[in-house]
Amino acid sequence: MPARKAPPEDLTAKKALALEVIRRLKEEYPDAGCTLDYDHAWQLLVSVRLAAQCTDARVNIVVEDLFARYPSVAALAGAEPEEIEAIVKPCGLGHSKARDISACMRMLRDRYDCRVPDTFEELLALPGVGRKSANLIMGDVFGKPAIVTDTHCIRLCNRIGLVDNIKEPQKVEKALWKIIPPEEGSDLCHRFVMHGRAVCNARKPECERCCLADLCRYAKETAEN
Repeated sequence: MPARKAPPEDLTAKKALALEVIRRLKEEYPDAGCTLDYDHAWQLLVSVRLAAQCTDARVNIVVEDLFARYPSVAALAGAEPEEIEAIVKPCGLGHSKARDISACMRMLRDRYDCRVPDTFEELLALPGVGRKSANLIMGDVFGKPAIVTDTHCIRLCNRIGLVDNIKEPQKVEKALWKIIPPEEGSDLCHRFVMHGRAVCNARKPECERCCLADLCRYAKETAEN
């Protein structure tokens, strides 16, 4: 049975809600940006792979050693996966992350002359790169429309009411594309991360000091109960 399409008035209301959420979060977090440290696009590719099930803060510490030892795509591509794993092990899942990083860097070296491709399809074809990573690169590196549906984005969008009980990242991304201006997507997702960490955390959101409380479906329902 095909999924039910949202009625036009529902979509209009969600667009209006999205614009107000964007406005308020801009005021609350004027400096939106990625919390992973990087100087080059390939470094962000590496860091976002390491960030799976690991904090950005820990990744930023670990990659200092990694990038010091392997300061270019060619240098990292020339390293054996075991050598990479020995450095990135503190990020967890060291074996699979090292394998993906090695394969990704070798593909960049052999197919793209050590450059990161700038199309979504080519990014997705790189080892270890999923939609989240590809969108992050598209938005932060190339300044193109992007929506990064990480756990913060998914949690906040469901609580606020921008999406309705949708948990799959790709489905959330698809729903958000319909209501968020393309030029706002990347920065909004960074602000979702900031707000999710500072206020709207997973276990005990601090609705009493949230700038979105009067708009948020979760906050309203909690207050009523």
